[in-house]
Amino acid sequence: MNDKQSEILLANPRGFCAGVERAIEIVERALQRFGAPIYVRHEVVHNKFVVDDLRNKGAVFVEELDEVPAGNTVIFSAHGVSLAVRQEAERRGLRVFDATCPLVTKVHIEVGRMREQGREIVMIGHKGHPEVEGTMGQVKTGIHLVETPDDVASLQVADPEKLAYVTQTTLSVDDTRAVIEALKRRFPTIVGPDTKDICYATQNRQQAVRELAKVVDVILVVGAPNSSNSNRLREIAEELGVRSYLLEDVTQLKDHWLENARVVGVTAGASAPDELVQELVKELVRRGGGEVSVMPGADENVRFRMPTELIDVPAVAAH
Repeated sequence: MNDKQSEILLANPRGFCAGVERAIEIVERALQRFGAPIYVRHEVVHNKFVVDDLRNKGAVFVEELDEVPAGNTVIFSAHGVSLAVRQEAERRGLRVFDATCPLVTKVHIEVGRMREQGREIVMIGHKGHPEVEGTMGQVKTGIHLVETPDDVASLQVADPEKLAYVTQTTLSVDDTRAVIEALKRRFPTIVGPDTKDICYATQNRQQAVRELAKVVDVILVVGAPNSSNSNRLREIAEELGVRSYLLEDVTQLKDHWLENARVVGVTAGASAPDELVQELVKELVRRGGGEVSVMPGADENVRFRMPTELIDVPAVAAH
C-alpha cells in the first residue's frame, strides 16, 4: 500500500445470499437429524471453504448419484438438478432434500410451463455450469443454449413464432442484455420471463460493485474461481476501469495489487462466507490500511423456507 494509510471500503451487499444460506443450512440440519454421512450431489455452493467445512462435519460430495449407497440421504445443490437426476434418486429409493435455490426452481417451473404451451426455449447461460445443466434437463427436447449474440445468429428452431427464453439466475439484466436484444431482433415474437424473476442477489451485488468502482482505486473480490457470480463482479469492476482481482482467501493477496491504492474496495460473491472477507480486511489493515467503512446499499431481508422435515432442527449457527 502507500506510505499514507489507505482507506478500506466494503461493498454492501456482499457475500452470502438467501439461497446459499438455505443450502448450507439444509446440509447442516440433515447432518444433525440423521448423522453422517450425508451425501451431496455436486458442491452445494461454489466455495471451497464452505465445502471443506461441511465435509469435516460429515458431508460427502459426489458428482453422480451412483456414488451414493442405497438407503442413504442425498441433498441436491443450490444450482438445481435435471428431471433425470430426480427420477434416478426416486428409483433408487434415496431420501432426498432439495437445496435448489427457490429462484432457480422458479425458472424450472417456467421452462416446464413454456414447453406445455408448445414453445421451444432458449436458455441464456454458461455452458457446463451446473445450474444451466439442471435447467436444460427439465425437458427432454426443445431447449437451446446460447451464450453470446453470435450464438443467436446460428440458432435453428422449429417455429420462430413459438419461442421463449430464460436466463441463468446468476446473470444480471446487463449480462444478458445484448443476447436478449439479438434474440428479439431475430425472433420478434419471443417471450421472456418477468424481470421480477431475476435474482435479486446478483443484481444487488453487481450494483454495489458499480458504486464501489466510482470511489476506489482497486477492488478485491472474495470468491471461488469456479463461481460465476464472483467472476462477474471482478469483470464489472474491470470494465469500469478499476483494477480488480479475484481471490479465494487472504493467502492469495499480492502486495503489488495494492500499489498506489488510496482506497481499496472489497466485495464477495454470493457463495463466499463473510469470515473470509473479515480475514482479508484484517490483513489489509496489517499491511497499512486505515479506516474501514461500509458503503450504503440495498437492504436484503429475503429468507427461504426450510424443507418440512428439517424445520424443527435447530440451526447450527448464524452464517
